[in-house]
Amino acid sequence: MPVTDADSRERPADALPINELFSSLQGEGVLAGVPSVFVRTSGCNLRCWFCDSAHTSWEPTHAWMGLEEILAEVDAHDPDHVVLTGGEPLLSDRCVDLLERLSTRGYHTTVETNGTIYRDAPIDLASISPKLASSTPTAERTPAGVDPGGWTGRHERDRIDLEALVALVDAYDFQLKFVVTDGTDLPEILELLSDLRAEASASIPDDRVLLMPEGATRDRLAETRETVAALAMEYGFRYTPRLHVDLWNDAPET
Repeated sequence: MPVTDADSRERPADALPINELFSSLQGEGVLAGVPSVFVRTSGCNLRCWFCDSAHTSWEPTHAWMGLEEILAEVDAHDPDHVVLTGGEPLLSDRCVDLLERLSTRGYHTTVETNGTIYRDAPIDLASISPKLASSTPTAERTPAGVDPGGWTGRHERDRIDLEALVALVDAYDFQLKFVVTDGTDLPEILELLSDLRAEASASIPDDRVLLMPEGATRDRLAETRETVAALAMEYGFRYTPRLHVDLWNDAPET
């Protein structure tokens, strides 16, 4: 659900909950390797058990930053590409104001989203990562043994919103990026693609479907990437690495 304005008197009226703001290389997707500024918001409406930014979902941390402060930080970095990520950055409608200001400044913007929320905003690339059934947390499968509480049912109920996915695909240049552990994920991917292609006006070619190995550490990627690469070749989809994990493991601000 969107971030509320309940305590707006205690922060700038145009503030966003910012967990990190840093420059690095884009590690995933069709723009992998591109120098980028990352604006990471805090807060998420889902709880993937393998979340690689649990500090924005399971245990969210952030500072409230106004648009001028965010823009000043972005301008202080060299890259022309800005990645708005999270958490789920589209939770707050303030993200639209930020994207409009970034567009006015001439930045290329990527928004990394789980695909459950649509916003009308100037987005150059919608990096849409629908969450598969294998992402659902259980008592045995949460980060650092965190109790999933009611998130098991809530995540499973909310993880796919076909209407929002169709709106995103129809509105923006996009990539569909699926986190894959093994071949058991492929039937669900194929079914979702079939549903999307039936409902969307935009074409969804296979080269815009990216399979990304599950793993937030080098050791875990070593267990999954060869399997996922083989699946990409078998099904004719695109494989995407996780360059930031290969280069810096699970270090923050990478």
